[in-house]
Amino acid sequence: MLANDDLQQRWWNLEAKLAERFGKKPDMETILFLIGIQELGDIKGKFTKEQKQDLMHIAVCSLLSQSGYYELEKVDEDGWPHFKQLRPMPDMSMPAQENFLKDHILLYFEQNNFDK
Repeated sequence: MLANDDLQQRWWNLEAKLAERFGKKPDMETILFLIGIQELGDIKGKFTKEQKQDLMHIAVCSLLSQSGYYELEKVDEDGWPHFKQLRPMPDMSMPAQENFLKDHILLYFEQNNFDK
């Protein structure tokens, strides 16, 4: 259980840093949206609902590529990345899936020097 406690503490620390930076505590979808924008590299004022969903998908694929589940296949003419799945995700309970994703998000922010 110690690993989960450490994961939860690291998650709370990340939420606090993001809240300090953006003025309010983000939920998981907001964090995925931010990662998607970062990965797209195109920050514009407005995204459609469909584009927001696509950005969260980009985020999840980028995050899970760290563990070999996806890889970048191409970037289309509009600059949007497209991924291909390399292997299936393991069967997990919803809480385990959430922790799996949190762990990948924490690794992403660590690798991108957000905590510095």
